[in-house]
Amino acid sequence: MLGRLLAALGFFLTIGFCKAENRLVEAAIVVNARDGEIIYSYNADVKTQPASLAKMMTLLLVFKALNRKKICFSEMIRISARAACQRPSVLGLKSGESISVRNAVLALIVKSANDIAVAVAEHIGGTERNFVNMMNKEARRLGMSSTVFCNPSGWKDPRQLTTAKDMAKLARALLLEYPGYYHLFSCKEFRVNNKCIKGHYDLLGRRGGIVVDGIKTGFVKASGFNLAASAVKGGTRLITVVMGRKTGKERDTLTDLLLKKSFSRLISREIILKSSLINKRNFYRVLLKNNV
Repeated sequence: MLGRLLAALGFFLTIGFCKAENRLVEAAIVVNARDGEIIYSYNADVKTQPASLAKMMTLLLVFKALNRKKICFSEMIRISARAACQRPSVLGLKSGESISVRNAVLALIVKSANDIAVAVAEHIGGTERNFVNMMNKEARRLGMSSTVFCNPSGWKDPRQLTTAKDMAKLARALLLEYPGYYHLFSCKEFRVNNKCIKGHYDLLGRRGGIVVDGIKTGFVKASGFNLAASAVKGGTRLITVVMGRKTGKERDTLTDLLLKKSFSRLISREIILKSSLINKRNFYRVLLKNNV
């Protein structure tokens, strides 16, 4: 059964570069969180829309403001008319209502709420446009040279582009620069207004010796199903970004597989660095050859 699964996943990755707007850019990357070493890469420099992975940058700016004591977790954020009219996924607060910074962070992580993303942007940046400028400035600082943000939620916009490699850089920055807040990415649910809000990050938790404890899911039709995941096994932490999958299940399955194989070290460092593996269509053949 495992052999058939690997063969099927290998087929998924044979789709080439997607130039047509109605076709997905399939991409993946695995990096070592400690030093940023690239363990595996497929189409990682090809541009596509980030979808809700953009909220990782929104969250980074929230954490930055918290660290600089410009805001605090108990502070209340007012929902504007613009925030209230955002399209799903939303928390559904009405214009004039408020939410604490802490619950706003959880709404971004767990619910991936677009209305809260706009409210947070307005609260921290003064205006959404100013906040987006802050997002792009931070992207330049992190070396995300292929990324342009156009809104704080990741809502579809053909001008809003990124790559799997840039999203891995962003995920790594959240881990290394704001470790005190990283545990929030493992939350599966939270309560607001006496209502339990549950997430849909199904990979969170322990699988064998691997613990997946963050970071963010995303989807818009133009990009497909995206996921930035961080996981620990022993003393090693890896970051995996998978983009452009056709379903959430396919995205999760591929992420799980990449993590397992990267942690298992069944592919030697020498093989990983060989140019033959950079021809990504050979990746699953190598896995099968190693009797994975």
